[in-house]
Amino acid sequence: MNTPRVARAVAIGLVSLLTLATAACSSGEVNDHPGGNGQAFVEGDGTVTVIPVDQRVAAPHVTGTTLDGGTYSLADHLGDVVVLNVWGSWCAPCRAEAPTLAQMSKDLADKGVSFVGINTRDQDAAARAFQERFGVGYPSIADPDGALLLEFRGTAPQAIPSTLVIDRQGRVAATVAGEVTYAGLRRLAEQVAAEAS
Repeated sequence: MNTPRVARAVAIGLVSLLTLATAACSSGEVNDHPGGNGQAFVEGDGTVTVIPVDQRVAAPHVTGTTLDGGTYSLADHLGDVVVLNVWGSWCAPCRAEAPTLAQMSKDLADKGVSFVGINTRDQDAAARAFQERFGVGYPSIADPDGALLLEFRGTAPQAIPSTLVIDRQGRVAATVAGEVTYAGLRRLAEQVAAEAS
């Protein structure tokens, strides 16, 4: 197998997914966001995938500039469980789940669970207003063109919103394609946090 060729094919496929606006929702309807460029998104159905420990792969080196002008690096959070949420201010399910994520980030802070967002296909001003409106206290990395998402390769978030739970060793442990629930995501995060180091 030609690994570079396979990796290139996967990257091209993901670029197509993100940039050609393959926007069929699970219900079959197109969701256009009002960000001004007519792009659309795939809305997930809430499918949860838990990855067995011996099948997990390392998350990419997520790093970037946050919406408040700071910097974030996933590598700085090795030893923590990290809940990574991909969102956009233009996305209705993202608005619906934002209060849940904001509350859970507070509730799990003393359990070694940290939160980070990846804000995609958005304008910084709209994204910052979203965070303020919903009381989101954890950082979000600006990823306006979706380039950061491509780094995830085989575990790439394919819906907006998507949430990944990353274990203490920096591996993707679980994914949720679509809006999260408080009980469901808390159960996932606590399950991963309880694993032996």
